[in-house]
Amino acid sequence: MNSKKLAVLGGGTGMSTLLKGLKKMPFDISAIVTVSDDGRSTGRLREQFNMLAVGDIRQVLASLSTDEEEVQSLFNYRFDVSESDLDGHALGNLLLTGAKIITGNMSDGIELLNSLLKLQGKVIPLTEDNVTLMGKTADGGIVEGEHNITEVHKKIENVFYKEKPIVNPDVLRAIKKSDAIILSMGSLFTSIIPNLLCEEVQEEIDKSKAKIIYVCNLVTQPGETDDFTVSDHVKFLNKYLGKRKIDAVVVNNGHIEPAIIEKYSTEEQKDLVKIDRENLDIDLIEDNYVSLEDEMIRHNSLRVAVNILSYLID
Repeated sequence: MNSKKLAVLGGGTGMSTLLKGLKKMPFDISAIVTVSDDGRSTGRLREQFNMLAVGDIRQVLASLSTDEEEVQSLFNYRFDVSESDLDGHALGNLLLTGAKIITGNMSDGIELLNSLLKLQGKVIPLTEDNVTLMGKTADGGIVEGEHNITEVHKKIENVFYKEKPIVNPDVLRAIKKSDAIILSMGSLFTSIIPNLLCEEVQEEIDKSKAKIIYVCNLVTQPGETDDFTVSDHVKFLNKYLGKRKIDAVVVNNGHIEPAIIEKYSTEEQKDLVKIDRENLDIDLIEDNYVSLEDEMIRHNSLRVAVNILSYLID
């Protein structure tokens, strides 16, 4: 079987989780990563070196590594030296910063690390620019910076860039060659949509004949997708696409214990995303995708990957 080419768009924990499953299947993966994170270690490095965000790239690199657990442990190690400039920095962020400085740009820096990490896929930053994500709240307020958008505790209506990014040409090439364009689970506003805000990306998707597949979140996100059903997620993402729209959505029909659902609802203000089939006129890639890790609800990424492969070869 020839490997199916995937252009996976996203960032952060959701994308890194998805990639852990996809890399085990016969896929040729191009992971297109948003670069607007500005919190903690990443924010300090952006300010000091005037460079794009590396936090999401760090997570994606670790997830695609052959030695996933070891690399993840190493990359995510944070220095705890209270009177040092290293305090709070993730080691992987420092390695990416050094690789970028040595090679002159982040894409070549990633390639340098690729030779060391033996990645099972290609990692492509959306842009080489140091971009700032902006959010508009339901009350008309403007929030600057990804970290502030996630922490504002107000309903977010839409997001946009403070400055127009120059899209990495490798992003457009990956979309053009893809058999499927995967919109990863994760934050709609800070992980997925930032990739779709660029006109060049929308235009390349419009020209593509690849299937567009969205891996829907298992739970809602406070201030972003409160009370959203599956169809609400799909409709919202479709607003940021051009002529092409989502062809299929990966949805969970697995059972979760009521006690865990209640814990999420009361402690994190998150609810299960309900499947409203009557409002979904697209293909459903439906299965039990629930994986519990220390009472945390996660996707069974291997099952997601198997079902995406089955869908693409049917």
